Amino acid sequence: MANSSRMTSLQRREQLIRIGRSLFASKGFEAVSVEEIAASAKVSKPIVYEHFGGKEGLYAVVVDREMRALTEALSSALATPSDHPRQIVERTALALLTYIEENAEGFQVLVRDSPSTDPAGSFSSLLGEVSMKVEELLVVSFKQRKLPTKGVPYYAQMLVGMTVFTGQYWADQRKISKEQLAAHIVNLAWHGLSRLEAKPTLRFEGAKAKRNAAQTAALPSPAIITVEPVEDADAAPDLHDEDDAPNSEPTRN
Repeated sequence: MANSSRMTSLQRREQLIRIGRSLFASKGFEAVSVEEIAASAKVSKPIVYEHFGGKEGLYAVVVDREMRALTEALSSALATPSDHPRQIVERTALALLTYIEENAEGFQVLVRDSPSTDPAGSFSSLLGEVSMKVEELLVVSFKQRKLPTKGVPYYAQMLVGMTVFTGQYWADQRKISKEQLAAHIVNLAWHGLSRLEAKPTLRFEGAKAKRNAAQTAALPSPAIITVEPVEDADAAPDLHDEDDAPNSEPTRN
């Protein structure tokens, strides 16, 4: 299938990357074929194989580009650990949302199910790296506040996961601006972190909470003492007693 317009090799390669990114974003890797890529670009299948060796090669190039773009954005946001922790949280949330806003198709490619390629270049591996950087920042903050650092890796995963999945939802439901969404994310993350308990426990659910509830229920109920009213011999008589009520009939002379 010949294309009516002539392109240089570099231009053709970029065209195939754009088309591949769009198809992978909308359908996923498995549902896209080399035939569809070639047809969308109005070229023959050998052209796709010539540039990328197949759809796996094209997919790898698309993912690599998106990973580098997102990595640069997040690394820049986390590059100054001496800044105020809240500023870092705000900057990181905005960096991710800005990437999603400017690279909607690329983000969809990253979060979709991917083939079994090099795990070192996967989206999950990138999130793992970001979580480790967040963990380093949290360790410093926890030590300053005299909090145990044992749970820091989990808090880092929570913060990153919360931001990513919220961003994924926002990518499909953009009813508020990225600044508004970032403010909501920071509101939950920051105020939650600022009120952390040193030894958090479940109060109502879980084995320990239920055991404590059972022990409390087994305790004897406090005795209720009822005090009977005592008649006071010196109390004033009831002036409205029926026997003492004045005769309503007038006295006859």
